[in-house]
Amino acid sequence: MTMNDSNRPGNTDPTFDPPQDAGQARQPTSLSQKSAEMSTSVAPGWERATLEKLVFATLSEQKATRRWKTFVRLSWLAFFIFLVWMALQRSASVTAATTPHTAVVEIKGEIAAGADASAEFVNAALRAAFEDKGSEAIVLLINSPGGSPVQAGMMNDEILRLKALHKKPVYAVVEETCASAAYYVAVSADKIFVDKASIVGSIGVLMDGFGFTGLMEKLGVERRLMTAGANKGFLDPFSPQTETQRVFAQGMLDQIHQQFIGVVKAGRGDRLKETPEMFSGLFWSGQQSVELGLADQLGNLDYVAREVVKAEEIIDYTRRDNVAERLAKKFGAAMGDGAMRAFGTIPALR
Repeated sequence: MTMNDSNRPGNTDPTFDPPQDAGQARQPTSLSQKSAEMSTSVAPGWERATLEKLVFATLSEQKATRRWKTFVRLSWLAFFIFLVWMALQRSASVTAATTPHTAVVEIKGEIAAGADASAEFVNAALRAAFEDKGSEAIVLLINSPGGSPVQAGMMNDEILRLKALHKKPVYAVVEETCASAAYYVAVSADKIFVDKASIVGSIGVLMDGFGFTGLMEKLGVERRLMTAGANKGFLDPFSPQTETQRVFAQGMLDQIHQQFIGVVKAGRGDRLKETPEMFSGLFWSGQQSVELGLADQLGNLDYVAREVVKAEEIIDYTRRDNVAERLAKKFGAAMGDGAMRAFGTIPALR
């Protein structure tokens, strides 16, 4: 049996802790003694150091806030500078091509104010196309179901004015559809080319809406509409329509219809083979429209540029919103929506 040296009598190992006598037991440390020990353990001037740290942290936070505000302001400034630059580029983007070419202006989608096929956009593109010395002819590339007769009338008038001013021919090329207001624009062209399956015509005018008076009576709903003027609530869907109002609206539609018919006859002239249904709002295929004189012949854009204009190079003058303009419109719409919400409680005059 062996024994470790540390257990041997007389061991002088410094780690050996002999038992203390009962009389030498440690006395509990008093509260005042502990406070004194703590006070001596804390470095002098700690209050000043802590205060300095707080001040420096506050200054750093303020600097970060100022930097962020500066960054946001500079970002908005750069955004608006970009918008201005794009607008200037748009105004100076008239093609510099001087070689003979066929100029194209698209009329696609609904014809309406603010749309891509609006008089503002189309007329601006037409002016650029006519003013370019290299353009041999202008082609209206149409794919539209129609829309506003006012916008169509403005386009028709501008095309006739530019034709007389610049002495350049205008051709309309129909893709899928050329109906209603789109045909109103097309008849200003010297010739109309269509595909055999295109939809052409719909020479008519409509005003649509709904009436809910019978349903309201069944549900027990009362319409409370106050107006100043006997006909201010004219065409209100929740009020009954009087015979006088119906006759008035029909007379207005008939007048606009006659304007449409007059424009078609002036544009097509003796080429029209008029039938009782021609101005009834019906539409026809491209092949039928040629037979009726509503269009001249079958053909597409490449055919017209190559065989009719004799300038195979095609340059598109169509005015379109770029990314910056779309962002600006969305930003403006958001601002307008906020303003409308702010003033939503104010009665409106309509």
